Amino acid sequence: MNDTPQKTPGTTILVGVDFGLPHFDGELEELGLLAQTAGLTPVARITCKRKAPDAALFVGSGKADEIKALALMHGATEILFDQSLSPAQQRNLERHMGVAVNDRTLLILEIFAQRARSHEGKLQVELAKLQYLSTRLVRRWSHLERQSGGIGMRGGPGETQIELDRRMINDSIKRTRERLEKVKKQRSTQRRQRNRRDAFTISLVGYTNAGKSTLFNALVKARAYAADQLFATLDTTTRQLYLGNADGTGRSVSLSDTVGFIRDLPHGLIDAFQATLQEAADATLLMHVVDASNTNYPEQMDEVQKVLAEIGAADVPHVLVFNKLDAMSPETRPLQLQDHYTVDGQTVPRFFVSAKTGEGLAALRVFLAQEAVTQLPEDDLNLQDVDSGVNP
Repeated sequence: MNDTPQKTPGTTILVGVDFGLPHFDGELEELGLLAQTAGLTPVARITCKRKAPDAALFVGSGKADEIKALALMHGATEILFDQSLSPAQQRNLERHMGVAVNDRTLLILEIFAQRARSHEGKLQVELAKLQYLSTRLVRRWSHLERQSGGIGMRGGPGETQIELDRRMINDSIKRTRERLEKVKKQRSTQRRQRNRRDAFTISLVGYTNAGKSTLFNALVKARAYAADQLFATLDTTTRQLYLGNADGTGRSVSLSDTVGFIRDLPHGLIDAFQATLQEAADATLLMHVVDASNTNYPEQMDEVQKVLAEIGAADVPHVLVFNKLDAMSPETRPLQLQDHYTVDGQTVPRFFVSAKTGEGLAALRVFLAQEAVTQLPEDDLNLQDVDSGVNP
């Protein structure tokens, strides 16, 4: 009688390797959330320490055997690494363990592919995935062995198929880039028109699941999709936000909700989502939303700052919004809901709010109204009251 557990589709083993870096997630909590977001079920977690990655198997042969035994015991169909694997390491691990092996980069790409809704978003994800796959043509898949070598033929088994796959992927990358460039020009034209109409623009940025979409909905009374999950929003949404003043005047400004950032966000995604992320780079003010209830928020803030620098938005003025005040324990709640915080050597305003309950939002609105007044000509201040749920 065979006592080997039957493999259950969608089950995965989570693997993390500590190379001594400060952001190592010893509990693999974020990787687990990413896996669940992608529709996978983590059944076991394993971590180890190394000074450097093993060139062939990333974790070394001994640890690879241990992971293989764990996958066999739980009937897992996939092994998921929290770090990026080289194409050769991924191929070697799959051959060694006999199950699919993927890394954090592909997992994020898969989530983006599942969540993209707009034409632009789908094109951006398609380009990023094609760029990722173009590096994986190392005879990893069985179909690459169909083309056999023989007498008088150059190369070994699969070489012709590899070259065919590489050419097809490169052609697809070229076509997708051309289509994305057209969409990028259209978005740029729309942005210029909006900027002429609304000189003051605000973009929400922040780590994924910090509550940006919930805050967006609370401010403009929109119905953008929001959920307690990673990357709930991929496509940029822009609405008019009406900011009233004490003297009865006011103005509508553009508020955009953008894709969330995450540690080790694949560079291919940053490049592919350049058109979407340009909303942040071109904004008058960035509203950096932080999950105040997360003890790792300083590291998450650093990751956001890195991406902002990469897309040319590091010098855009910004305000910190520490969200999820309702989720903070009584002993960690701030004594005052408005103060200042130092980011990259600069002191910026900080507001504690709860987008869920509305606590602290009134003070944030007052601040935004004052910023709009100080940065706009007087002739532009007395504008008509535009409903906050209308598309620009």
